[in-house]
Amino acid sequence: MISVCMATYNGEKYIKEQLDSILKQLSQNDEIIISDDGSNDETLSIIDRYNDSRIKVYHHTPKKQKFKFGYVSKNFENALIRAKGDFIFLSDQDDVWLDDKVTRQVGALQHADLVLSDCHIVDESLNSIFPSKFKLENVNVGFWKNLYKSGYLGCCMAFKRELLEYILPIPDDVPHDLWIGLVVKHKKNKFNLLNSPEIYYRRHKHNVSATSALLSEKEGNLPVNNNTMLFKLSYRWYTLKAFWNKFYRWPIIINIRRDFNH
Repeated sequence: MISVCMATYNGEKYIKEQLDSILKQLSQNDEIIISDDGSNDETLSIIDRYNDSRIKVYHHTPKKQKFKFGYVSKNFENALIRAKGDFIFLSDQDDVWLDDKVTRQVGALQHADLVLSDCHIVDESLNSIFPSKFKLENVNVGFWKNLYKSGYLGCCMAFKRELLEYILPIPDDVPHDLWIGLVVKHKKNKFNLLNSPEIYYRRHKHNVSATSALLSEKEGNLPVNNNTMLFKLSYRWYTLKAFWNKFYRWPIIINIRRDFNH
């Protein structure tokens, strides 16, 4: 069984195109888990019109986050905790899946625990900006490399259900895709790159995720990434702190207490 986890918020402009591209690749036993963060446009009405039992909508009440991406991360968490599939795909509301994405990534998951595919970067009308994110940004795996400049893109991820044991909960103020990538590598699960582009990764003026300077140079209509150095250092610090607390600090303290008590 496949679970596609999608986080939505005011996605009326693109969500039908995305859902159409996903549903035709799923069997009747699969599911799309949609967590909505309080959309006030036509997003939920568009979803309701499908009247498809595979689509399950959950309403999420966001709590205060320091960074905008923190709201997206917790929205994805709300979908992930409800997923029932053996294989879990993450999906943004505004991309388009290429044909055979599901078949290719499920096939790759026979030999890995998490598969990150390449993507074709396009503008809001699906015109090509760059054919490969992997080549544009020299994407690779590794803890420090991705903490410094993350190539882990959630909408290109598919992974086995058992990884949820380590991934959840997603910490506050931490990018969900960076968190997932770092956790999987730390736990020494097999993390593979799939070099074929499997989605049209849409870049437009309303993306929550920052547009890289490389893309802004290639496509003049895209907003320049003006994130401050303080912002960049802050979210990396929160990510590193959360990672330390989950995998090092608390187990060490618990072990010291156990030794002391005995």
